[in-house]
Parts: sequence; structure tokens; C-alpha cells
Amino acid sequence: MKYALKPLHEQVIVITGASSGIGMATALAAAKKGAKVILAARNREALVEVEQQIRNEGGQAFHCVADVGRKEEVQWIVDVAVQECGGFDTWVNDAGVSIYGRLDEVTDEDNRRLFDTNFWGMVYGSLAAAQHLKSKGGAIINVGSEVSDIAIPLQGMYAASKHAVKGFTDALRVELMEDKAPVSVTLIKPAGIDTPYPEHAKNYTDKALTLPAPVYTPEEVANAILEAAVHPYRDIMVGGGGKAMSALNKRFPGVMDWISSKVMSQEQVEEGAPVNREGSLHQPSTGGKVRGNHKGYVMKTSLYTRAKTNPVKTSVIALAAGAAVVAFMNNNKKNGHK
Repeated sequence: MKYALKPLHEQVIVITGASSGIGMATALAAAKKGAKVILAARNREALVEVEQQIRNEGGQAFHCVADVGRKEEVQWIVDVAVQECGGFDTWVNDAGVSIYGRLDEVTDEDNRRLFDTNFWGMVYGSLAAAQHLKSKGGAIINVGSEVSDIAIPLQGMYAASKHAVKGFTDALRVELMEDKAPVSVTLIKPAGIDTPYPEHAKNYTDKALTLPAPVYTPEEVANAILEAAVHPYRDIMVGGGGKAMSALNKRFPGVMDWISSKVMSQEQVEEGAPVNREGSLHQPSTGGKVRGNHKGYVMKTSLYTRAKTNPVKTSVIALAAGAAVVAFMNNNKKNGHK
């Protein structure tokens, strides 16, 4: 299959969920590389701030206030891209919300709202993008999660939605391949990422929310997304920790179930009173930030992800590091003989 993926500086990229976290990090990084970006989210104030920041730095950005859980509002995003830029080359479905609560505690209303955003928003965006890109080529990039491959307690419905994202993304890819459409379809699966995600989640617990380690920077996910915008990938896991969990679950699912039952609920909460129980499930967040307030260690890069997206460069780095270790050991031996 031949894909028509342009260099970033020639692209128009649509990004949903662009008012904070991974979406915002991706928009800023894409603009710095010369892409025009269409920013979509529910938070008008945050979108305007991101748009202005990009323009102040010499980039080109346009915003569209839209709730991706509504099909007609996804069409608004398409209309803005066509009106302002003549169309788009890459569509990134990043908008997402979460709920921390046991399955028997969460209301149907909250669960349906979560699926409206995480699943149906991705469906509406993917189908609109596929229709636009079939004739000209481009990329559809859906942000799933490490829990597209595994399931965890306390965020069970979020995990279910990300499993659904994976299923739809894989099916869409195959159908576009059947049509011989020059459209790359990539699933990005981040591990825990230091974004305002816990602050924006609806909280059914009586504690503050956090992310299980290891946690990575949102910029690492943005790098993977932009890599998929110019080179076709089936999927990219961001974070070696997430890859390890996925591999363990695939080979030894019973063991993974046991581990999750023992530690995973505790790893998602921390001491402290809940800050905002409602989060941004039913209304936009109050402010836009790339980073969250994670108190633990945040890994700046993922060697596993870098190795997958740039194996040649990573091999050179690994060889250089190995040579340095050998040189260090030889030097120590020489000094020891003096």
C-alpha cells in the first residue's frame, strides 16, 4: 500500500482535545515544525490561548470549539479546516475523558458520556477524516492507551472505551486497505502520561487521583504522533512500562489479573482530598495545561518508543553507549595495573 504522507511543514493537522495535555503538546510541536494546525476542544478560552501562542511564535493555527461526542460538531471542525486551509492532511483523535470509580458505583449517565467522547468522538472524527482523505491521502491517528491491551480496576469503563478504540481503529485500517485508499491509520497507546488527566477525571473516590508508574512526558507522545503523521505505523506504544504490561498480559493474563487485583487500585489514588470530583466529564475544563501535577518521577523519554520510531538512530546511540562502557572498563583495567 502506497501512502501519500507529506513532510510536516507541508501539512495541515487537525487535533481534537487540543486544549490541554497530549493534544496541546502535539499542536505546539507540530506548529514548531511548520505545520498548520486546527485546534478543536470544548474549552474556548484555552484554545484561543494555544492559538495565540502558536501565532506569537510564527506558526499558523485556527481553533474550533466543538464537542466531538456530537457528530454535527465534528463536521464543524472539518468545515473550519476546509475554510481556513483548504482541507487537512492528518487528523488526530486525542479528545478523551476518564472516570475513577468501581464499575458498580458509576452511573449509566457518566459511563455513556465517557463513551460519547472517547469512542464515538473518535468514530465521528475517523469517518469524517477518511472521507476527506480517501482521494488525496493522509493519516488518521487515534490515541488509545496501554489499557487498549489490558484492563485495570477503578478505571474499568475507561479501559473498555480504549479497547473499543483499538477495535474500531483496526477495522477501519483493514477497510481502507480493502479500498486501496492511500490513508495510514495508526493507534497510539500511551502509558501513564503527566498531563492534567487525573484532574480532569470524574472522581468517585474519597482520595486525590494519580497515575501508576512509570509516568512519561506528554511531549514523548507528541513525538510519536508526529512520527506517525509522516511515516505509516500500525501502532506505537509510548513507554516501555506500558509495553511490558501489555506483553505480560498477552503471555500470562492470569498473572496480570492477580497483580492488578493486588496493587493497581492503590496505585491510582494518593493521600489528599479530591480537588474537583466532577472533572471535565460533562463540562469543559477550566484551564489549559500541557503538564499535570504528578508528584512522582516523570520519565522524559522512552527508549523503547524511540527504538521503534527511529531504530537506526537508537542503534547508533546504543552502540556509542556500549563503546563508552567498554572504554571505561579498559581504562579502569589499565589504571589497575599501574
